[in-house]
Amino acid sequence: MGTAAGSSFPLPPPSSFRPHAMTPRHRLPVLFLCFATCLMAENPANPPAAGWKPLFDGRSFEGWTTKTGKPVSAGWEVRDDSLHRHGAGGDIVTTAEWADFELEFEWKVAAGANSGVKYRVGEYAPAGRDIGPEYQVLDDAGHANGKNPKTSAGSLYDLIPASAAKKPRPVGEWNQSRIVARGPHLEHWLNGEKIMETDLDGPAWKTALGASKFKAAPDFGTRKGRILLQDHGDEVWFRALRIREVPGA
Repeated sequence: MGTAAGSSFPLPPPSSFRPHAMTPRHRLPVLFLCFATCLMAENPANPPAAGWKPLFDGRSFEGWTTKTGKPVSAGWEVRDDSLHRHGAGGDIVTTAEWADFELEFEWKVAAGANSGVKYRVGEYAPAGRDIGPEYQVLDDAGHANGKNPKTSAGSLYDLIPASAAKKPRPVGEWNQSRIVARGPHLEHWLNGEKIMETDLDGPAWKTALGASKFKAAPDFGTRKGRILLQDHGDEVWFRALRIREVPGA
């Protein structure tokens, strides 16, 4: 056994320098810290979900009805954490209404499918009931509407075209969408990029509205209303729907 320089105390043999044994009681907090650190590293840009409210719980049709206020049954089902339109059942709508909001959702379609998400849905006399601005959901490559920018995926249907630079994902893959409705200002986003923007007080909107199927309702899209998922006769899936109210412009 050696001694430390300048000391008469003997040094323990090297084999006696062992790390402190970690008991199960000590391992749990360390494992939890590692797990939390990994999550933060993988999701550094995920902001707190302040103000967001889910529109779909992933398990049921709570908060949704048919347009006539009846429970959702035929044509729609909850499958794999999504709202799946698989057969004739009609449009479904939220029970709550919003005027100024941000809405996020994910969607995918079958080949050649056509659908949409309408907002500020209500009765716009004399144009009719259950209408509102529509975020077009579409297989651009497989449906005739994809050839017209005003009716292609992400457009404000029949009114304002989506950007030609948009990047929809192929059939069968999930797209991430966002709608901003703040006073007269409307935005559509697709897969992280803004692809449509308009102002309901501007001359471009008035011209577009006058040339559309909604021209009989000069106040179209301006009032509080419901969110609607469209049954257009094709197979479509929606998931991760959430909304938060924002101050009006």
